Amino acid sequence: MPRRRISVFVALALAAAGVAVAAAPAAAHGFSSVAYVDVVASHDGAVSTTLDLEYDLLVVSAAENQNDQGLFDQGMDLFETGDEATAMNAHADSVAGYVAKRFTVSADGATCTASLAGDITVHIRDDVPYATMLLEHDCPPLTDGETVAHELTSSLFPDSEGYVTDTKTIVTYDLDDQAGSAALDAQNPMFSTEQAWTDRFAEFFLLGAEHLLGGFDHILFLLALIVGSRRLRDVVLAATTFTLAHSVTFLLAALGLVTVPAAVVEPLIALSIAVVAAWYLWGTWRRRRSAVLPEQAVGDVTRTGGRFGLDRADYTRLAVVFAFGLMHGLGFAGALGIQEAWSWTLLWSLLVFNVGIEAVQLGLIALIFPVLTLLRRRAPRVGLWVGVAIAGVVTVMGLFWFVERVLGIE
Repeated sequence: MPRRRISVFVALALAAAGVAVAAAPAAAHGFSSVAYVDVVASHDGAVSTTLDLEYDLLVVSAAENQNDQGLFDQGMDLFETGDEATAMNAHADSVAGYVAKRFTVSADGATCTASLAGDITVHIRDDVPYATMLLEHDCPPLTDGETVAHELTSSLFPDSEGYVTDTKTIVTYDLDDQAGSAALDAQNPMFSTEQAWTDRFAEFFLLGAEHLLGGFDHILFLLALIVGSRRLRDVVLAATTFTLAHSVTFLLAALGLVTVPAAVVEPLIALSIAVVAAWYLWGTWRRRRSAVLPEQAVGDVTRTGGRFGLDRADYTRLAVVFAFGLMHGLGFAGALGIQEAWSWTLLWSLLVFNVGIEAVQLGLIALIFPVLTLLRRRAPRVGLWVGVAIAGVVTVMGLFWFVERVLGIE
């Protein structure tokens, strides 16, 4: 291919990267929020809820909705000073009023009355301050032998407020002689203890699927794996290796055995995107330097030798994918704020969340890989440069995100 055409192709790839960077969020998890609620039945039909909410988001939302300018001013002044709890407790009525309106407990349709119990505390979770408060919900008293079904509804930090999008509320509960977990959002804001376990698992499955589809960095990593695969076996092995790796760290994080700060995980995820995509570019450059046939430059040839038909480069690539998959697993875990040691209550739901991730991953492979393979076989040169262009865009974006996350640029 003439040098001028190559230059035009590179320019188009870089332009596409610029458009994609402008159109997509720099961090896959930076524009949503996760709230955590632990719900336990107490005495005489009362229910206790412990809520863990992002501090700065709680400050601006409660201040606006409760018309409390003092909460905003003091809350922002004390943000990331270690004294955030001072602002929370000085304006406890506004904070509790906002939360009580947006996280409600009902018993057989009758709304329970919520009141703040004790002081609000602040701690670090996922490298940001979170405010923790205890609400006591006074529900209608039970008579001897009476049973009720409790409903939990969350509209915390809705999209209409304009601060974040797609808030997820992860609930663990011990109510009505059953324990479990649920995921609430704008599409599924309510949970009832009468709800079937299949419905609860379906919510976590959809949550996992939505997380991968909404996580542009994870999609680009998968795209880099697809582009860099010569055969269906290659992409299946790479995807399986990636799945095993991130499942390991996802499970270890759910059990509280591994905790890595997001400030470390997120840059490494971005770097993994760039490395895997650049790996394909480097291999393509080496093959073209060797003056092989165009279809071989594409990488669509079948190599012989080695166990399972894999050579040293293949095993090295799988090792790299596994290592970076470990980082992505921590990223998936961080998206749900998994850090409670030995959280068996959430474990099965989190595994279903992981299955949702895998379903989307396999679906994308099934859609993209056959099209790319057909193009490489019917028009090898076009297929080659399409792959180069895609890998170039992915590499540029990965490096851009890596620098951005290392420097802490929002």
